[in-house]
Amino acid sequence: MTRSVESLPKAHLHLHFTGSMRTATLLELAASHRVRLPATLSSQTMITLSPDERGWFRFQRLYDAARACVRTAEDMRRIVLEAAADDAAEGSRWLELQVDPTSYAVHVGGLTPALEIVLDAAREASALTGTAVAVVVAASRVRHPLDARTLARLAARHAGDGPGSVVGFGLSNDERRGETADFAGAFAIARAAGLACVPHSGELLGPEHVEATLAALHPDRLGHGVRSAEDPAVLERLVAAGIALEVCPTSNVSLGVYPELGAVPLRRLVEAGAAVALGADDPLLFGPRLAAQYRSAREDHGFDDRELAALAKASISASRAPAELKTALHAEVDDWLLLPGEQDGDGGRGPADRPDVIHSMSRLIG
Repeated sequence: MTRSVESLPKAHLHLHFTGSMRTATLLELAASHRVRLPATLSSQTMITLSPDERGWFRFQRLYDAARACVRTAEDMRRIVLEAAADDAAEGSRWLELQVDPTSYAVHVGGLTPALEIVLDAAREASALTGTAVAVVVAASRVRHPLDARTLARLAARHAGDGPGSVVGFGLSNDERRGETADFAGAFAIARAAGLACVPHSGELLGPEHVEATLAALHPDRLGHGVRSAEDPAVLERLVAAGIALEVCPTSNVSLGVYPELGAVPLRRLVEAGAAVALGADDPLLFGPRLAAQYRSAREDHGFDDRELAALAKASISASRAPAELKTALHAEVDDWLLLPGEQDGDGGRGPADRPDVIHSMSRLIG
């Protein structure tokens, strides 16, 4: 008998827009827009890929097929609202949803309208679900660095510190593509606007790439960063700098970085003093959502409830949630530890049971 991971208040800092989709939603959109999907996307199961470029190519092909089904503003709004609802059901009180508006701009009139649709939906979702939703604008390593600068300027124009605002700037796609230093200009623009700098690094490539990212982009957090565990000096540097790691265990296994969930060096990172925020990455492709990452910490790494609470607090602290909301959520985590044990998976408290958080949230949303 243990406390439910669904009822543990937490922040979700690594979830991609298209990859957050429910399988049923993808199938409906595909039928609506007459898009033929690969059979692999017909069910939400954990795919397994090789860690080489062939494996990434297969992953990207599946992701592109799903993204091709998102054609209208209504489609985009639906994805945001459902992502927030799913997060709320799993105890996420603050979600930073990562999106590259480039892929959707052609359907809705440009980059600015595409981002504004997501931000409007984030504000609506925050009010409806009790999970506050903010946005991280992400550039792609496979596009020209000047495109990244364009996105950084767009993100800067919508920068804020509450739900429905852009709170961060990221860099995604295959770490083996492009030169990390070429994107320094884009991150300088984002940093000057007060945005969190959250590039992907240290999943497909090892600690040497983490070092290159630290030197060129000066991140506040690293998307993944899990392979920093392979070099104690690099890990110590991350800890000393207070750079949080967005660790996504099921993603690591699906992409072939580790053979099984128990091999993800989660405990090694935590015991070294790293701030770890668990994330689901792309549950459309990888299967499990956020709560399952905490369940893996318990079942595959032996984390007890107090250690799970520390992970949740680390995710909240590493987020760009307003300070007063962070304080309220930390208190909610402490309350969770005072709950009697229950069968894991029974679910958690709804918004009506979180008056302090909802009161703080309602003032922030306005």
